[in-house]
Amino acid sequence: MKKILLVEDEKSIARFIELELIHEHFDVTTCSDGREGLQKALNEPFDCILLDVMLPSLNGVEVCRRIRANSAVPIILLTARDAVTDRVSGLDAGADDYIVKPFAIEELLARIRSVLRRANWGEQQRKVIKVRDLEIDTASYKVMFEGKKLDLTKTEYDLLKLLCENKNRVCTRELILDKVWGHNMEVETNVIDVYIRHLRSKLQTEKEPYIETIRGVGYVVRE
Repeated sequence: MKKILLVEDEKSIARFIELELIHEHFDVTTCSDGREGLQKALNEPFDCILLDVMLPSLNGVEVCRRIRANSAVPIILLTARDAVTDRVSGLDAGADDYIVKPFAIEELLARIRSVLRRANWGEQQRKVIKVRDLEIDTASYKVMFEGKKLDLTKTEYDLLKLLCENKNRVCTRELILDKVWGHNMEVETNVIDVYIRHLRSKLQTEKEPYIETIRGVGYVVRE
């Protein structure tokens, strides 16, 4: 039985979601406080975390960021905010998905099944990706560059991982948008350029640059 942590401070919503999840044969733990949710997430094993953004004592985005620094557990944000900047902040903090309130319970269940499938696939695909002095441990989300830990946002990590998994092969802009931002995000293609600049600034080296631009096509990491 899959274990789910639900962190939601609106009692009626929390109870409704809890009952639906139990009906779908999930083992559910609930709490209504950000700090309490963080402690449970760090000290108990869960298969998925449903995390409200607006929480007392510690907001959901910060809770997400702190969980992600220690765990790869799938996280779905529950948010009443539909602004692109809010969604980007949540995803950059490490969330795997988000759903905007009010939502149909069927959609939430579908998103839970989706992140669980991806997590199970990820378990089977765990590996260490190496490109020159760059090393990505996909099990722990840990990136080492020239012997030092590299601090990346979730989006930066996903983009770098995609490029390194396809080293010596050009990743088109369309592929990058699909694999990194997915169908949920309404973003312009120039957002890729912004994140490429972020990565280049963190991968500065006296040797050959890691990320090469292929004009009119996309980007490639060269071995």
